[in-house]
Amino acid sequence: MASRADELKRVPLFSSLSQRQLKRLARDFREREIKSGTSVMREGEKSGISFFVIVEGTATVSVDGAQVGQLGPGDHFGELALISERVRSATVTADEPMRCLVLGFWDFRRFAKDNPDVSWKLLEHVVELLAKERDDQAGAQV
Repeated sequence: MASRADELKRVPLFSSLSQRQLKRLARDFREREIKSGTSVMREGEKSGISFFVIVEGTATVSVDGAQVGQLGPGDHFGELALISERVRSATVTADEPMRCLVLGFWDFRRFAKDNPDVSWKLLEHVVELLAKERDDQAGAQV
């Protein structure tokens, strides 16, 4: 079985971290078992300020009741909650039993302050998400 640091290395947000940084970050993650059918987060709610990395299992992402994506091992969600305490923008529901690594807002904030390269990578990720949303909206208006 892979270590937490190895699991985190698969996440694009953390892929450039050194092994030492990954091990340090891994200490702040907690493992969580999620039952099939459980909504880990619900669109429009402030359901905990956490970031999730899927280790085992799959989940469906939906917005306004419509399925918009599938997540599986190595995928992550909740990253926007790490920098903003806004309501959730989507619902994520476990399709089958899942095992996730979960990181709370305050633990990530402390780590990011000590590792500015992670903050920069998260900023790039958020800009990418905003650009995609803008492009999707522009395509819908054409």
